[in-house]
Amino acid sequence: MTDKQWTDLNKIIKGEILDPLPTGFVIDCPWLPNWYGIKILDYFSSDQLWLKANLKALNDFPDTLFLPGFWSEYGMCTEPSAFGAKCSFPENEFPHAHRVIRSADDIDELEVPDPSIHGLLPMVLNRLKLAEAKIKDAGHQIRFAVARGPLNIASYLMGSTEFLTTMMMQPDKAHELIKKITAFLSSWIDLQMQSFPSIDGIFLLDDIIGFMGAPEFTEFGLPYFKELYDKKVSVKFLHNDAHCKVSAPFLPEMGVNLFNPGFDITVKELKELTENKVTILGNIPPRDVLAAANEEGVKAETKKLLASLSDKSRVIFSCGGGMPPGVSSENIKAFINTVQKS
Repeated sequence: MTDKQWTDLNKIIKGEILDPLPTGFVIDCPWLPNWYGIKILDYFSSDQLWLKANLKALNDFPDTLFLPGFWSEYGMCTEPSAFGAKCSFPENEFPHAHRVIRSADDIDELEVPDPSIHGLLPMVLNRLKLAEAKIKDAGHQIRFAVARGPLNIASYLMGSTEFLTTMMMQPDKAHELIKKITAFLSSWIDLQMQSFPSIDGIFLLDDIIGFMGAPEFTEFGLPYFKELYDKKVSVKFLHNDAHCKVSAPFLPEMGVNLFNPGFDITVKELKELTENKVTILGNIPPRDVLAAANEEGVKAETKKLLASLSDKSRVIFSCGGGMPPGVSSENIKAFINTVQKS
């Protein structure tokens, strides 16, 4: 992200309305490698191809925000690998982290990893260090510390059903697990910030929030997210494209000021639920419209989104969730152009 883009992002979060209206997308391995013309495994295993793919996206679409920008990742395997999760990397499919906790009793023996040496995390950091000079030469900076959220990681280490069941049946064990993961994540975020002084944002991704009722979220989610977002940064960004009506009213209390939801809720509803205190990054359907529709279909859906909002403050126009596989350059341009001409 350039200095101007970062300044603009902070203006949007503070409630300023830009002209033209802003657009932005979360981009990572589900979209970027195949769009660039390489396999997902190539993207993960070649620092050069990873950098070229990211630079091409920025150069092809200079008028939109790509978040978090130069995301150094190994899909869902990134953080679970530090806990010893076996990771599968098919050639051109999304990677998968396998369970390491077979019963709640295993939580007692789970060690808090050191992000500087454990799992794939040193490779994540070193990729950025090797690329930093070229990123700066292109006029950009590394702006975000990025991590999967504590509930998301717990669901990979234990299994989603097993983790949610443990919350209900053995809440003390669930808290023990979340506390260990939160301690790890706090140190991981700190390490990224120490490694790159240009970082002034935190980006957490956690869809498990969407599977909780209000009592469960306030007990097992809210306090841990508040702890993680309690860092001195300007942008506190959360992605949850599962259901979010329960958790959305708590976003300001969590410290979140930028939110990427799914498309099952309107931007207008989210502005009401958050009392317009949180900038929304959304929210046309990603797969069925942005990826599957033609350019005219994208334009029509984008116009509907624009027309639905009388107040366009604290909105970055996007799709609901991250950029999905198969989105063409033509559809992205159709979306951006429609927003900018509104």
